[in-house]
Amino acid sequence: MNLKLEQISRVGNNTLQITGSKSESNRLLILQALYPNINIENLSNSDDSELMQKALQSKETVVDIHHAGTAMRFLTAYFSVKEGRETILTGSKRMQERPIKILVDALRELGCNITYEKEDGYPPIKIHGEQPNSSSVSLKANVSSQYISALMLIASSLPDGLEISLEGKVTSVPYINMTVSLLKDAGVKSSFVNNVIKVESGAEVSPKNIVVESDWSSVSYFYSIVALSENATITIGSYKKQSYQGDSSLAEIYKYLGVETTFNENTITLSKVPNSSNKLPDGLDLSNSPDIAQTIAVTCFGLGVSCYLTGLHTLKIKETDRLEALKTEIEKLGGQVDITEDSLRLGANTLIKKDVTIQTYNDHRMAMAFAPLALRASLCIEDAGVVSKSYPDFWKDLGMLGFSMIEEE
Repeated sequence: MNLKLEQISRVGNNTLQITGSKSESNRLLILQALYPNINIENLSNSDDSELMQKALQSKETVVDIHHAGTAMRFLTAYFSVKEGRETILTGSKRMQERPIKILVDALRELGCNITYEKEDGYPPIKIHGEQPNSSSVSLKANVSSQYISALMLIASSLPDGLEISLEGKVTSVPYINMTVSLLKDAGVKSSFVNNVIKVESGAEVSPKNIVVESDWSSVSYFYSIVALSENATITIGSYKKQSYQGDSSLAEIYKYLGVETTFNENTITLSKVPNSSNKLPDGLDLSNSPDIAQTIAVTCFGLGVSCYLTGLHTLKIKETDRLEALKTEIEKLGGQVDITEDSLRLGANTLIKKDVTIQTYNDHRMAMAFAPLALRASLCIEDAGVVSKSYPDFWKDLGMLGFSMIEEE
């Protein structure tokens, strides 16, 4: 489905409810599989979380997780320690192009039995579940935090727990801290000090209810909408000031782009600040929150201001090469973008071409990041249904705000 977004002049003030964080939900689903006493509330309704649930319930040998990268990493570790179970873990064509070698090597170092079905270093993989014979592992610190979290989530099920030594500067620290916090919520003792993560074994998990905070990555698109509006105010739940999610840095970042965040009891209110300078700090480091880079770049383009974003090296191995995709699509709209392996520089530009079709590259964040531009120009989002990967209600919620959308063949 392609979706034509007509240019609109203003956004209605409204209250929205966003589903639970995909990142928190998928971590908790692994912990729930290990400790069935855990009950989860406000679970994400994303495709990725639904695929995770189906995979954990499946009795089949072949488990296909399609585009769900988090599920691929977390399930690789989970099935590796399921004694006696043989699993072939596979995914979409793009998933089979996304590297898994670093995690597989770490699990093999622990004594797990994993082989590649096709190309070395990439899914599909065959996993023979067995008890690891080691309790320590080391890996480079600048790898995807999902590899590290995958090991942390299974660690308490190992006889002696697990010590993970990280070499170098750690990428996406908030996501590791999120895993530490969720382990604590579940009753598992862990620590993350001086590049060493320790998770104790044999947790006695009593029955407990854990509520997932709503997804901060998903709220980024509403920050963009308010920034591009003249005077919008949007209230969104359910959020808390002391969040586990690294993307909560949005509240500070978007101050520079004219959006004020007010924390209420369990909601946030986003309000447009008139006469904002709309200037981000040069060299804004997003290594702790790379998933919001697309939103920020498109917001700046829509505002006609420049930006220079760094710490983006993990974006090249996402659903698509997000740096290349951003450059291609923004330049179609009339912008100028320069990229490196880990940065993006956008030039200031006041012209936005109308009626351009935005390619989404099977990437949910491309569709949602560009949608707010309808406040500045009409455009068409190709394969708009891709948003279901993380935020199935996205287009419905935009309709509530007054966005005009027409489905096209």
